[in-house]
Amino acid sequence: MRFIDQLDIAGKKLLMRVDFNVPLDGETITDDNRIKAAVPTIRYALEQGAAIIVMAHLGKPKGKRVEELSLKPVAKRLGEYLDMEVTLAPDCIGAEVEKMAAGLKAGQVMMLENLRFHAEEQAKTVEERGDFGAKLAALADIYVNDAFGVAHRPNASVVDVPYAAKQCCAGFLLKLEWEYLGEALKNPKRPYIAVSGGAKVSSKLGILNNLIGKVDHFIIGGAMANTFLLAQGKDVGKSLVEASLVDTAKKIITKAEGSGTTLHLPVDFIWGKDIENAGGICDADNVPTDGMLLDIGPVSAQKFCDVIKEAKTIVWNGPMGLFEQPAFAEGSLKVCKAMADSDGTTIVGGGDTDAVVHQAGLADKFSFISTGGGSFLEFLEGKELPAFKALKENIDK
Repeated sequence: MRFIDQLDIAGKKLLMRVDFNVPLDGETITDDNRIKAAVPTIRYALEQGAAIIVMAHLGKPKGKRVEELSLKPVAKRLGEYLDMEVTLAPDCIGAEVEKMAAGLKAGQVMMLENLRFHAEEQAKTVEERGDFGAKLAALADIYVNDAFGVAHRPNASVVDVPYAAKQCCAGFLLKLEWEYLGEALKNPKRPYIAVSGGAKVSSKLGILNNLIGKVDHFIIGGAMANTFLLAQGKDVGKSLVEASLVDTAKKIITKAEGSGTTLHLPVDFIWGKDIENAGGICDADNVPTDGMLLDIGPVSAQKFCDVIKEAKTIVWNGPMGLFEQPAFAEGSLKVCKAMADSDGTTIVGGGDTDAVVHQAGLADKFSFISTGGGSFLEFLEGKELPAFKALKENIDK
């Protein structure tokens, strides 16, 4: 992998793919963390004397121009962070955009309009994407990918532009992801622990199958633990389960037993008859028939924290319960604090997990918080991300 600080970018035009898919309330940005995350790379490029063309997507316009999904408020917010004007182009390709790009001077920033206004951006095949990527690449001298959030998507701006660009590299945000996910997890310090939660086993099957045998301990919480309890022959009341995956859960338990990975499942729970009020604490063998398991219990939380305390590398995806409701947040918060207190390398990924960390006010206590959801999951599944593959294959230009 080659990074932006390894290239001479003075006087060059950079085409920078960023992840500015931020939530909007009308034209008001309600969370601008993704914009802030890209600022260091953009500032560095400006300080080096480059001109920058930023490209991003917003929402799901499905290949059509949708004015409510214009990047206008995003360009304005980026300009506020950079303390300069960021001009928004009327489109992302075409004669007018080409003219604006050609006239861009060193130290200036322009933003292309929403990439997803063109169906070619997300088209499945090279043929369907056509020359869209080549047209984007032609706007600049160097392509820079700093968008880990879309690194798992074979979109034109992610995989086609690097092949058509004169030079390409990764920005600082992608560099951090590569160092922590690509390097720290390649040769982790041990004990190496994976913590997984959330609602569904189905969304974590790839991670379970890839990491069992690699990690020393695998902690499972959240509603996905219910399917494993069912696989052990336990009654889970009215809890959320994936009954079709019970046999798969049994196989994972068996696989762990012979792999050197110790699987940790909850032994007690906070349950409720609805998702707002806790009904009490129960152990795994005595779940109320009309109850839903909505958080790990205090004994489980302590057991999990004891394992975490000894870890030298921890990777976490998925909360331990329905943390959005105060009655069922305690398990996630206890696990979060145990990781924050750890002396080991702590890596967090996924929107809900990120939310737990920020809710606890402990974001600055973690080694690294990934900016990707799907990309983070696919990395943990052992897959090569399309963005990394494209950058590596075009490193020698």
